[in-house]
Amino acid sequence: MFVWRTIISNKEYSLNIIIVSKKALITGITGQDGSYLAELLVDKGYQVYGLVRRSSTSNLVRVSHFAEEINIISGDLLDQSSLMDAIAQSEPDEIYNFASQSYVPISWTQPSLTAEYTAIGVSRILESIRRVKPDAKFYQASSSEVFGQPSESPQTEDTAFRPRNPYGTAKAYAHWLTSNYRQHYNLYACCGITYTHESPRRGAEFVFRKITCGAAMIKLGLAKELKLGNLDARRDWCYAKDAVEAMWLIMQQDEADDYIIGSGETHSVRELVDHAFKYVGLNYQDYVSVDSAFYRPDEEVQLVGSIDKIKNKVGWTPKYTFENLVEVMVEHDLKDLTENEL
Repeated sequence: MFVWRTIISNKEYSLNIIIVSKKALITGITGQDGSYLAELLVDKGYQVYGLVRRSSTSNLVRVSHFAEEINIISGDLLDQSSLMDAIAQSEPDEIYNFASQSYVPISWTQPSLTAEYTAIGVSRILESIRRVKPDAKFYQASSSEVFGQPSESPQTEDTAFRPRNPYGTAKAYAHWLTSNYRQHYNLYACCGITYTHESPRRGAEFVFRKITCGAAMIKLGLAKELKLGNLDARRDWCYAKDAVEAMWLIMQQDEADDYIIGSGETHSVRELVDHAFKYVGLNYQDYVSVDSAFYRPDEEVQLVGSIDKIKNKVGWTPKYTFENLVEVMVEHDLKDLTENEL
């Protein structure tokens, strides 16, 4: 936001420019997407505020390298008043919600907690925006898990939601509620339906990171074997850095809308394993074994998103290829493991 003021005196013209930076509030700033988006916004001159649950231990590892450039506010998606206070304190132009229970298998063992954070938590944010700062733009991190077992492939923004797990069901609730608030209260509220996106900041429990870290460990002699599930399962993978740029661009549009964010293509787990091991000079067949315990019950379902809408309306396409992403992550894991072993 730029404010111009012109002063005319003694027939001399001087132009004073007052630059007022935008403000953004990010829930889930300590996670993969929140930390990458925070970096992006700081680089763009935003004042960035991050909502963090109060705890006895710090969880700011992913933002520690630029912690002095962001403002941390205590709050919780389970507490309506803390959300209203956070919005009143930060007075954001843009609000991005990444806070949720985001691991699908855990949603089966903790369905109520998943619903509280991933679904009902969004209703608390939306109500807080409506009451405290209705002119703020809101981005809800939706997920391809809302499609579950899709009726068509690739999926588009109009594909019917058919979630097959508590996480996907909670995300579907949050998605439709965001759309409802946009229509009923005329809020600038939009959703990005993100497909699987990875980075070196991804948790080790996710298969992409498990594979790149496993290849690095075997290369360095720290492991001898990597056990995986269905190698023929296919996913739509992209780089988290690309994904958060898409999210920011979505929020810069004149009208709020919902968009699919993904690569628009699928690759198999076998392709991922093969490229990761080749990058470190190994043949994966010598080290990888298949264990049915790691099979997901819905492996036959193929999720792949059409990115035609975001490409044509927003002008976004991924910068990193699948191969680029694999190499970035293997290289990071090699470096990280080597430094930790020294």
